[in-house]
Amino acid sequence: MKQKIFYLPLLLFVQVATAQKVAFTEYKLKNGLHVVLHQDKSVPVVATTVMYHVGSKDEDPNRTGFAHFFEHLLFEGSVNIKKGEFDKIVSSAGGQHNANTTQDRTFYYEVFPSNQLATGLWLESERMLHPVINEVGVKTQNEVVKEEKRMRVDNQPYGNFLVEVMSRLFTKHPYRWVPIGSMEHLDAATLDEFKAFNKKFYFPGNAVLVIAGDIDITATKQLVEQYFGDIPAGTPLVRQKIVEAPITTEIIDPAYDANIQVPAVLAAYRIPGITSKESVALEMASAVLSQGNSSRMYKKMVDEKKNSLQVGSFSYALEDYGAYLTYALPNNDTPLDTLVKDMDDEIVKLQQTLISETEFTKLQNQFENDYVGKNSKMLGLAENLAKGYTFHNNTNYINTELDEIRKVTRQDIQDVAKKYLNKNQRVVLFYLPKS
Repeated sequence: MKQKIFYLPLLLFVQVATAQKVAFTEYKLKNGLHVVLHQDKSVPVVATTVMYHVGSKDEDPNRTGFAHFFEHLLFEGSVNIKKGEFDKIVSSAGGQHNANTTQDRTFYYEVFPSNQLATGLWLESERMLHPVINEVGVKTQNEVVKEEKRMRVDNQPYGNFLVEVMSRLFTKHPYRWVPIGSMEHLDAATLDEFKAFNKKFYFPGNAVLVIAGDIDITATKQLVEQYFGDIPAGTPLVRQKIVEAPITTEIIDPAYDANIQVPAVLAAYRIPGITSKESVALEMASAVLSQGNSSRMYKKMVDEKKNSLQVGSFSYALEDYGAYLTYALPNNDTPLDTLVKDMDDEIVKLQQTLISETEFTKLQNQFENDYVGKNSKMLGLAENLAKGYTFHNNTNYINTELDEIRKVTRQDIQDVAKKYLNKNQRVVLFYLPKS
């Protein structure tokens, strides 16, 4: 009887994961804008999204923070939308909207009742065609960004840990700074520099428009042409590929944070980017070590030895490279070196012995469940379609991602641990309270 209770949910889950292929239509406008349409009439909702292939890695090293700044600045208004009206238009139409920026892309979205599709398209076309970039808007958003940095980074416990890690893990590549950037760089920038950044990156050929939800495909194509067809094509980008030399000697360094009382220790390894076949295996290796209370590091260091308040690892995969991080916070004044050794011991076990079949089955179920969850809402599905096109040059990646997950073997997980998680290839950061 117990076997039936266990396997029935698993069977149902596998059926869901394999049956739900995402149907979509994609095409390009004459100006180069890539368009992806997904029809789902189950709920009268539509997500209108634009992903621009621009992030902090595209910035001048002396003008960091521009991409994140533009995430805010492009809500200021346009020739046809007065300052402060963007929010009012969205809320009065019963919608929600936001944006976010990473090292590699900027993502804008609106979610509306489906009868407001034209409103979403108009807003995004205004943002792309003729945003207002003036001294008033720049000054306003400069203060907004400064306050965000104070709240989320400067005054947040452990808020600077990623800044400290990435600046040591990368020496040439723009990943050495994070999207929030430098307030000094933003203060020093001229209005002409902001206008030039907008002209260089926010044009149709550097974007993908994804519309997902309760739509009619033919009518939506007509609306897309109406709102986006006349936007100038812009100048194609020439991207420079920056290659980092391998880390061959362990880098050990301290960093200080005035907002913490409990220190932390982190170990960071440089890994391949998200398009690498090894990326999923590295994510799985991370999950084995620290995902959930039954994971290896948690059981050993928090439950059994009780020398850690918190322990974890995660694979932070970006477009060009990634960072694999392990970290721990000590309990009862445990020396940080002890925590490093305990984390290292678990990595060595991963390198020397295949994970068990039971662990592997659990891992596969977790990743398949995550895959289904990511595509269960229109906004998440739209973003994943956009990511497939932007980073994999394959919008259909949304339908092959699960196959890539299922291809990973126990041997693959052991192999990536051996290849990338070695002491001579890492940065160890002692993150300490600053008196």
